[in-house]
Amino acid sequence: MTMRGRRPGSAGSVLLSRRLGGFAVCLSATLLAACSSPDPKLYTVASLPGTAVSGTPKVVSLHSVGIARYLQRNQIVQTSEDYRVVLRGTDWWAEPLDAMLTRVLAQDLTERLPQTTVYTSAGAVTGSPEATIEVELSRLDLDRAGNLLLIGQGSVSFKNQASPDTRSLHISQTPPSPGVEGQIAATSTAIAQVADAIAAMLADGRPAVGPGRR
Repeated sequence: MTMRGRRPGSAGSVLLSRRLGGFAVCLSATLLAACSSPDPKLYTVASLPGTAVSGTPKVVSLHSVGIARYLQRNQIVQTSEDYRVVLRGTDWWAEPLDAMLTRVLAQDLTERLPQTTVYTSAGAVTGSPEATIEVELSRLDLDRAGNLLLIGQGSVSFKNQASPDTRSLHISQTPPSPGVEGQIAATSTAIAQVADAIAAMLADGRPAVGPGRR
């Protein structure tokens, strides 16, 4: 009686095939989970109406709003308290935050300065400004008490003045509701208050940032 011998390497081939098959199943499951992850919700800061200010320059230029590096991300920063930056998961900004704040601040200023043409230095429209506005934000998120905290500086340079008028910005705004929508609403109000301050500086050089609106 003749016994047929197993082909060399046949057991190893079967084991390798099983391992590759298992790897393919795991890879497919991973890709499926990635594809089924929820799409991000997109949010934007809104322009808010304000009190008209007269006696301002005819043409002003707004430089791009500068923001701290920790804010330069798609996800909305909920807070930076206690040495940690906490993000809001799938809640994202609809556009880069610095570009969004520049656009909204320009709209807020246009609302408050009916006698003034406001354009952004990064935009397609240019002119010969009588004053230049710069805003730099070092913080824009919720503090430990849950209030929206805006910290930064605002500067107005007049064409015929040697040095700019620079003011500190420190605004605390209570969100009207919990969650991301309340934070965005409070952010919109805080940016509107920055516009109030800049408009007043353009009119008479006095600071106008005080306690946050309630």
